[in-house]
Formats: sequence, C-alpha cells, structure tokens
Amino acid sequence: MLDYDVVIVGGGLAGMCLALALKPTGMRVALIEAENRERLLASPAGDRALALAYGTVVELNRLDCWQGVAEHACAINQIHISDRGHFGKTRLSAQHEQVPALGYVLTARALESHIADKINEANVTVLSPARVVGVMAGHDAINITLKDNSANQHLAAQVLVAADGGQSSVRQLLDIPQQCVDYQQTALVTSVKASLPHHNTAYERFTPYGPLALLPMRNNQCAVVWTRSHEQANALMMGGEADFLAELQACFGYRLGSLKLTAPRRAFPLALIRAERMVDNRCVLIGNAAHQLHPVAGQGFNLGLRDVTQLAQHLTQAYRQQHDLGSRALLTAYAKARQHDHDQVIRFTDSVVKIFSHDFLPLAAARNVGLALLDLVPAAKSMLAKKAMGYVD
Repeated sequence: MLDYDVVIVGGGLAGMCLALALKPTGMRVALIEAENRERLLASPAGDRALALAYGTVVELNRLDCWQGVAEHACAINQIHISDRGHFGKTRLSAQHEQVPALGYVLTARALESHIADKINEANVTVLSPARVVGVMAGHDAINITLKDNSANQHLAAQVLVAADGGQSSVRQLLDIPQQCVDYQQTALVTSVKASLPHHNTAYERFTPYGPLALLPMRNNQCAVVWTRSHEQANALMMGGEADFLAELQACFGYRLGSLKLTAPRRAFPLALIRAERMVDNRCVLIGNAAHQLHPVAGQGFNLGLRDVTQLAQHLTQAYRQQHDLGSRALLTAYAKARQHDHDQVIRFTDSVVKIFSHDFLPLAAARNVGLALLDLVPAAKSMLAKKAMGYVD
C-alpha cells in the first residue's frame, strides 16, 4: 500500500492551499517543507505585500481561508494608471464593475500564518524540516527520498506536486529546463505612510525607468513596488533613506502628499521564468515552480492559486472515480487546461513591461493615446478590470 495519495513539496501559499483543497476528499496528503514553520513565518519575505485579485479572494473564501484574515486586508476600490510626464491615464473602479473590490492588499505573513493555522486544524501531515533529495517514478507510484536532518526517509505516492518556488528542487531533480527573460531590472520593495488619505486607490505609474506601484494598505500605508535598472536600484539601496524617499517622491509626485518610509528597503532582480513543461512522470509543477512573473501586474500568486484550484478539481474528480491520480492522461489534461491562462497572463505582463519601460517618443505617444482612449471606452476598461480581478477569458 502506498504511503500517500498526493505528496506536495513546498509549504508556502500554493502548497498549503492545495493541501487544504484536497483534504476534504479523504485523500491521504503529505506536505513537505524544507524549513520549520517558525523560521518560515519569521522570514523577511513575509513582509512583502500581496495584491490579491478579487477572483483570488473568492477562491480563498471557498477554502475557508479568507474570513479570518480579511480584517488585515485593505480593499482596492480604484486603480489609477498613468504615464509619468505624459497626459495618458485611465481609472478602473469596483463600483463600475459592480464588485465589492477590485482586489485586496495584505502582507504575505498575515495570509501565510492564517493558512498555516488552517493546515494544523485540518490535521494535514506535515513533514518539516525535510528536503527532497531524490524522485523515481514507476508504473504505479512515485518514490520520494527525503533528507530529515541526517537521516533519509522514503515515501511512495500516486503523484508528486512541486510547489517549492522559483528554485524548485523537484524541478531540478527532474531536469526540467526553464525559459528565462532577464528584464535587466530590479524591484525595490518597501512600505510608506502618506500624509494624505489613499482612499483605497492603487496607483500604477509608468516611468522611463520602469513601473512604480503604490498599493493601499491599512492605516493609510502603501506598499511600494518600484522597478529600476540594476545600477539605479543599487545606488538607491546604497544611499540613505532620505535620498531614497526624495527620489521616490520625485518619481511618484505629491498626489498622496509627502511619503514616509515605514519598512526596510529590499531589492529583487526581475526576470520572466517559465518551466518548459508543467508535468513529468507522476509529477506536476504549480505556482512559482512553474512560472515567475514581473510584479508589474501583480499576478504571480493569483496565477498560482488558479493552478491550485484547477489541479485540485482534476485530482478530486479522478479520486472519486477511483482513477490513478498520477496517470499521464490526467496530468496532461491538467497542463492543457492551464496552458491558455499561463500564456495569456505571461504575454500580458511581458507586453506591459516592454511597452512602458521605454521613453522612445513615438512609443510614448502611442501608449498615452492608448491610455486616454481606454479611459473613454467603458467596455475596454471593463476588460482590463477583469484581468486585474483575475478572470480568464
């Protein structure tokens, strides 16, 4: 008899959400995480702001993972998109789309902590700290070798799900290549407090150096995601807080009054990375193990949660019909089902980066005319709003 039906590698948001989605089915599910829970939740990465699309919140609600964390989130009621130094701008609103909010913003730590509590309540088997050091697929099962401290442990399951992030050890063990587009940009991430109320508005301001986003958070704070060239970002990180703030203020302007730093500055190099295939023998990649996006459209976790939702649907249906959860037919069907969403979001994100990261005059003129026209065409604005809310065509 196999140890588990499904083994999930990676105890981050995607892995935990999948475990919760599968638990009510009666499947035997194990979640493997390299770091212990305390260290994982204490990581500086927990300070990052998550922009949750409205569709993502609907899915979190279905997993019973939203109600307990909603009080920590700030609704995005409006999105203001503009091109610095030019006339083009457009505005999206929740009221126009007849939804409670276009999305919500909260810290990753708040959501991760809440979902970790849900994992404990659901009695999901968590093996942590443990690292996957070997995988071998057979006709009826996949065999997984874990390293726990100094000892090795062996598990067998019908299917292995890699949800272990951009540096996925499972993807590396499977020798799945990646396609990579280096944007030659760095994201500077921090939080600021504004002297004027943000009125639940998210700002996306395009500049010649790359996009700048200010996302509304509780207590009139804003999460900052600021894209610059590597050299500019390094200079801004090496300089003092006053110089950083002065440059940020000059780049964004005074629509929110004066800005004050409320969190440490962090820097992350940006690239579009995509695994060349989502599935292998009895293995499937989801979330950042399969795709990493530029943060310009805030779609990373939202796309990953749609991976979770669709994979859970495929596995649940197969389990109820007593089919093999790791069959090539099932995993191929899942990959095919996800292809359109992945292609669409990646193409959209990549296009926005390339179109709005240059100040070439004819291109700047064209995009500003486009923004101005977009603001005058309700149907086009609704289409863009639906993308922001995580709805797939």
